[in-house]
Amino acid sequence: MRRDSIFYKLFQQSPTLLFELLTNPPANADEYRFDSVAVKEPKFEIDGVFLPPESENPGAIYFCEVQYQKDKRLYERVFAESHLYFYRNRDRFNDLQIAIIYPSRSIEQDEVRPFRSLLNGDQVNRIYLDELGDIRSLPVWVALMVLTTLEESRTTEEARYLLARSQQEVSQPENHAIIDLLTTIMVYKFEGKSQQEVEEMLGITLQETRVYREIREVEARSLVLRLLTRRVGELPQEVRSHVESLPLEQLENLGEALLDFTSLADLRSWLEALGG
Repeated sequence: MRRDSIFYKLFQQSPTLLFELLTNPPANADEYRFDSVAVKEPKFEIDGVFLPPESENPGAIYFCEVQYQKDKRLYERVFAESHLYFYRNRDRFNDLQIAIIYPSRSIEQDEVRPFRSLLNGDQVNRIYLDELGDIRSLPVWVALMVLTTLEESRTTEEARYLLARSQQEVSQPENHAIIDLLTTIMVYKFEGKSQQEVEEMLGITLQETRVYREIREVEARSLVLRLLTRRVGELPQEVRSHVESLPLEQLENLGEALLDFTSLADLRSWLEALGG
């Protein structure tokens, strides 16, 4: 289950969500922008980054890692990548913070002594979702995070509760986003069921989600085009038109694949393979 992609969708919909989990959020949390950044030589991509507004220069950058599988070298990687990016962009930022989201403490790596000064200080925020409290007492967006950690026997009931609650508490565009995310979470949790079966479990109709899927397709197309331009440069018109014509599923696949692209030729090869 690619839970990290679910969390990044959550952060895209509500960039202030991360700061609701932190003890000392920045005063201008609502001005931060969620994005991914690349570091060259050595080349790697950091998927979860919260960038301060351009008007705050320099400002504090927040790195976020969602970790649902045990990784014996997680801290080695996260601290190396975040500090290297900070070093390369030192003029842009005056502070860095790191947030690591775990479903529970049992997932955290065992050997932490080399990082004791970081982990025991105020720069690293370790968040354990199962310790945030009862899911029904949490803000809706935070509750969606916790929903990913529940056993299947509880998931449907709590998902239906969150759906009903969101219809009362949030605006219509936000509610469409929550419906889509709830459906996505349920599809991942119940892999043997189709999306229509999941929608029936939630008590919603295809018509309710179709509107948001159309919105999501527009957003996905815009995001993929933006990331491709950043990745391989300005797109020729025929390539851009080809990308714009892709259905949602292929756009989402392209969104994953483009992380490995290094040139326009890689994109052309990927598009040509679709026709193969």
